[in-house]
Amino acid sequence: MTTRLSEHHASDPPPAADAAAPPVVASVPSGHVYVRHLAPEGGGGPVRMPDPDPDGGPDGRVAAPTQRWWPPVMLDPAWAEAATDVDLFHVHFGFDAREPRDLQAFVDVLRRRGTPLVYTAHDLRNPHHESRALHDAQLDVLVPAADRVVTLTEGAAVEIRRRWDREAVVLPHPHVVPFETMRAARSMREVARRAASRRPFRVGVHVKSLRASMAPLPVITTLAETLADLPDAVLQVNAHRDVLEPGGARHDAGLASTLRRLEAAGRIELHVHDYLSDDDLWRYLSALDVSVLPYRFGTHSGWLEACRDLGTTVVAPSCGYFADQGPVLTYAHDEDHFDATSLSVAVRGAHELRPDLAATVEERRVQRRSLAAAHAALYADVLAGR
Repeated sequence: MTTRLSEHHASDPPPAADAAAPPVVASVPSGHVYVRHLAPEGGGGPVRMPDPDPDGGPDGRVAAPTQRWWPPVMLDPAWAEAATDVDLFHVHFGFDAREPRDLQAFVDVLRRRGTPLVYTAHDLRNPHHESRALHDAQLDVLVPAADRVVTLTEGAAVEIRRRWDREAVVLPHPHVVPFETMRAARSMREVARRAASRRPFRVGVHVKSLRASMAPLPVITTLAETLADLPDAVLQVNAHRDVLEPGGARHDAGLASTLRRLEAAGRIELHVHDYLSDDDLWRYLSALDVSVLPYRFGTHSGWLEACRDLGTTVVAPSCGYFADQGPVLTYAHDEDHFDATSLSVAVRGAHELRPDLAATVEERRVQRRSLAAAHAALYADVLAGR
């Protein structure tokens, strides 16, 4: 049976503990919003080391002032060897470009030092890799070596059991958006609902910098046809300049041509820009009624969680475990198949019903307390067995 430490309720007494200092955890990376929101809202809990600055000298010990964590210095075997003040390593992200032999060297250092390793499996198929071979080989090092494996959904835990015969602890994704921003977005949506006749139904597709996992063209063309029949409906497509503009690092001439043609025909609103700041991203998502994820493969999604925080309905593909994360509308889309009819039905249903699938601030607060307690208990258990 899958372990669910997340069932520890915020009102329960904390796990038994002595007066010892909290453990020092090297979270890879500690500056990522997911990791930051595993900490108690008011502070305290395990001490997470700041990310070493990749440009901070030979030992990388200087904390990056702008929270830059890529590439993660903590995965360097030499850094791990010298990190005598670390009680436990917890790997989340950042090993995309690491060769499996380098990860094995990192693991070997931890084993030699007797330092426990926790690994949270966010991605079982890397959304940035066209082929799954490298990521599979990386996971074949980390998953068997970890003292505890964590993942975000029951579906992912089942896959981990099938592929590696490991029992994963299931701990859901915490909130992404700050609580005050969540509260303001909820208030603005209530105002918009009362003035629905003055506000179009806005569906968004964000192609970002065109990850390998994305197949946006069939999604966008289907949505353009579907929304053309719906009253007061707008399809907004956002893309980064490096995809849409000639000379961009990820320029896709076919996609750019199609989007410009649809824009000229009045079928879409096209927004081309550089990476959005967090505040700009929250404003963009808050302005959408629906965000459609154009993925043909993947596992979990922080974008989905941000939409839930802001009250934006998510239409997610059937691949991966997006539907396990929280309430979404689903359409059939994976590496082998795209079903335009199911996408059209999902968006038409959202237009007709205007579902409220948002997570409330209080729900997210309770969840954060539970996640903080669950991680503290997991670390204590791992360290006790060291």
